[in-house]
Amino acid sequence: MSKRIQNIFFIGLLFSSTAVFSQIKEEKLILDKKREPEVKKIEKKKTSVEAEKNYPPEEKSANPPTYDITNVPASSDFKTSLIKGEDISPKFDADYQNNYFQLGMGNYGKILADGNISTKLENDMEVGGDVHFLSTTGLRKVYDWDSKQNSANVGAFLNSYGEKGKFSINADYGLDNYNYYGIYALTPASNNVNLQQKTSQIKLNGYYDFYSNDILNDVRLKSSFLTDEFHAKETQAEMMLNLSKHGVEISSFNDINFNADLGLNVETLKTDFDILDKNSSEFLNATVAPKITFFKENSYLMIGSDFSFLNAKNSNLSLADQVKNNKTYWFPKAELQFAAADEFKFYAGITGGLKLNSYADLLEENPYLVSDQQLRSTETKYKFYFGLRGDIDQQLKYDFSAGYGKMNDILFFKANDLFNNTVDYNRPAYDFANTFSSVYDDGNVSEVRGSVQYFPLANLSLDAEVNFEKYDLDNTENMYNKPLIKASLGGKYLMLDKKLNLGAKAIFRSDMTTNSYNISTDALNPGVYTTTENENDKVGGFADLNLSAEYKIHKNFSIFALGNNLLNTQYQTFKGYKVLGAQFLGGVKISF
Repeated sequence: MSKRIQNIFFIGLLFSSTAVFSQIKEEKLILDKKREPEVKKIEKKKTSVEAEKNYPPEEKSANPPTYDITNVPASSDFKTSLIKGEDISPKFDADYQNNYFQLGMGNYGKILADGNISTKLENDMEVGGDVHFLSTTGLRKVYDWDSKQNSANVGAFLNSYGEKGKFSINADYGLDNYNYYGIYALTPASNNVNLQQKTSQIKLNGYYDFYSNDILNDVRLKSSFLTDEFHAKETQAEMMLNLSKHGVEISSFNDINFNADLGLNVETLKTDFDILDKNSSEFLNATVAPKITFFKENSYLMIGSDFSFLNAKNSNLSLADQVKNNKTYWFPKAELQFAAADEFKFYAGITGGLKLNSYADLLEENPYLVSDQQLRSTETKYKFYFGLRGDIDQQLKYDFSAGYGKMNDILFFKANDLFNNTVDYNRPAYDFANTFSSVYDDGNVSEVRGSVQYFPLANLSLDAEVNFEKYDLDNTENMYNKPLIKASLGGKYLMLDKKLNLGAKAIFRSDMTTNSYNISTDALNPGVYTTTENENDKVGGFADLNLSAEYKIHKNFSIFALGNNLLNTQYQTFKGYKVLGAQFLGGVKISF
């Protein structure tokens, strides 16, 4: 196909999308790659070790590592979060440069500064660091009070490639400074009201990955410490050891091999809050996960289990004594895949597990939580699933699946009422019916998921994803603040002799059910507010379009532009929390 036809195809794709799409929130723009120096992100870096015929060692190539397939969306670098919003990061086969710095400015007072530097040392070692800053003045024309936000992140990493394996360590510090601006039912007495919330988190991670999966596979350590504006403190640590024996031949069946794996995991979590009920929780979870997998070409049968021991302690001001709970869990693990061909692979299985819900994890999903949360672990007792996946001529990759499971302590979020009903009260930032709390209930979940990646041209990739989740809870009529359907559609295109990188992403979400409050002054007692709860309120769905472009003027100099929420719709992520309208940001980038 000629370049002209390629260009016409992509232009048609973009213009046909602008009628229906829009974008979630304020974005973090990284036009070359996403730089968050955690272990899983560092693994995406190009190795600095020179390519040699005997590197990695022969035992690694002769006995290649295998990894569990997890539910990762179709190739997309967009991520919804508090202020970062969508990451538009076209990645193509252009000349790769590790080091860069970029600076951009846009409407809503947006300022972006982002950079990375790394270098190779002697003895096959690599060191580097990242820095990121994003700031916006918020919705000044929509809210009389402050809605500005800013975030900053600094990280450093070290990779060492030895004879038997790879060692990696990284440290990261992140700061989010924002406001509880989603006030919908009560007008503050002053426009200068303090609504600030601020969280800071330090992470230190390290791991060692052995080239040969012969008994010792890998060792991983993770730790983090989080604090917020209201003196909440959370410490989390996790140690994982994976033992493996892969590629074992079965003498009676020459064409069948098996892998044996044993995972050992210990995780601790301690969280203390300092306001309202002053909830405190402490968890220790130890897991043993054996499994064995039989392979025949692309077909396999995996059989395993998870055995978990959980020690939990909870306390708050309303409890006379600390509540302690020790419990042992068993979860089934099995998956069968029948590969009729590369194009058609049928699979089915059952899974389960225990997840510790940390304050840090909750803030990733909903940053507008009050700084006093009851934390529990979510138990997936079992989840059956089946699906079809395949690869058609290495141009079309797809994965469609459906599942049904039973879960205990399913996590969702409920809007808070006023904590103090007195009218003449100097309210703290979280006491305007503008925050949320974690809620748990048992129930069943039904899921349908699908993802497609299409590569019609060497320099064009398209992807689509849709997720459907329906919860049937035992004690609660509505699953609050969880959309029934989430979907996305994206594309990346490289043109003009690899000088122009284009990206497009459309995101869809259905309506969410939420609770909300009507607040008024009590006629009989003017000094007291009365509140009425609406248990079946709605937060509207949306369709959101984002576009990005980067043009390389010189080997070491580029200009970029980003457009978000191009339909200019101020929809809400949660009740009261409107997003920015149409956003445009442009800047320059220096690569070296």
